[in-house]
Amino acid sequence: MINLRDCELEPVDGPERHRFRALHPASEAGAKRTGFGIYELDPGQATWPYHFELGSEEWLLVIEGEVVVRTPDGDRALRAGDVVCFPEGPAGAHSIRNESGAPARFAMPSVDERAGAAIYPDSRKLAVHGPGFRHRGWIGDEVEYWEGE
Repeated sequence: MINLRDCELEPVDGPERHRFRALHPASEAGAKRTGFGIYELDPGQATWPYHFELGSEEWLLVIEGEVVVRTPDGDRALRAGDVVCFPEGPAGAHSIRNESGAPARFAMPSVDERAGAAIYPDSRKLAVHGPGFRHRGWIGDEVEYWEGE
């Protein structure tokens, strides 16, 4: 058992303005199909780039402070106690940043599928993963099913 407000988080080393702290206790707790991350953002920082998932649904629960969430509907400020769901696919695209003057802490439960993809519309990247396979690259030209075979 952990306390969402008191647990120790580890730094995630991202580029400038994308540095945050995180803890992923789901596997340690014995979860097999559920992901669960706890994150903390200092003022002026953000988590991952704007993206959506294929094969996963994510939730955001603000524990302390305030964050701004970008979605296809625009930016929305969330405060402690607010909850939002990011459905699978383009409608669930999101990014999270802290524009307040104090740290913000939030949790993100998710479906933990063995295979899936993340699409980054702003940079036109994609990440695909599955058992024994992982690839991150650029979204390119579409091809017909049998092309190149």
